[in-house]
Amino acid sequence: MFSGKTTTLLRRILAERETGKQIAVIKSNKDTRYCTESIVTHDGEKFPCWSLPDLSSFKERFGFDEYENRLDVIGIDEAQFFGDLYEFCREAADKEGKTVIVAGLDGDFKRRRFGSVLDLIPIADTVTKLTSRCEVCGKRALFTMRKTEEKETELIGGAEVYMPVCRSHYVFGQSVLETARAVLDSSSNKHDVVASLL
Repeated sequence: MFSGKTTTLLRRILAERETGKQIAVIKSNKDTRYCTESIVTHDGEKFPCWSLPDLSSFKERFGFDEYENRLDVIGIDEAQFFGDLYEFCREAADKEGKTVIVAGLDGDFKRRRFGSVLDLIPIADTVTKLTSRCEVCGKRALFTMRKTEEKETELIGGAEVYMPVCRSHYVFGQSVLETARAVLDSSSNKHDVVASLL
């Protein structure tokens, strides 16, 4: 996160439009942080998009004739949230001749595969892995650390929930967070015991 994925996607899409190509942008309807009908960068740049629960509904919503005969380029933001990502991209690029530009997370806050973004690598023409700067030391940030206690994989948020970190601060930070949570849990349990004894 915070690596400029949406900014890079927007830049690529606008460059395609400048060459006269017809474009459309899709994002997951799970992402409601800034605006439901636009992709929005962390810097506040906006671009209209289709906010959908899945990619398979896009052709019908866009219009089959328009899709087939006029649309050249499809941008997909927050791609990790689409369960049908691989199938949609393969069909759009291989069978329908569309240029598909995808932006998404390859891993979650536990450094595990996130959605099917990684499945696109073998069928992609190019892959660009973006990084941020570690919020602690300023080195290249390869990972995202969750600052809250929620455990589910899909927790949409910004700087209030996540921070970009380098490898050492990810590894060190995870152990610090786990220790702090254990101490807090232990402390709250002691208070509960004391309170029940009084």
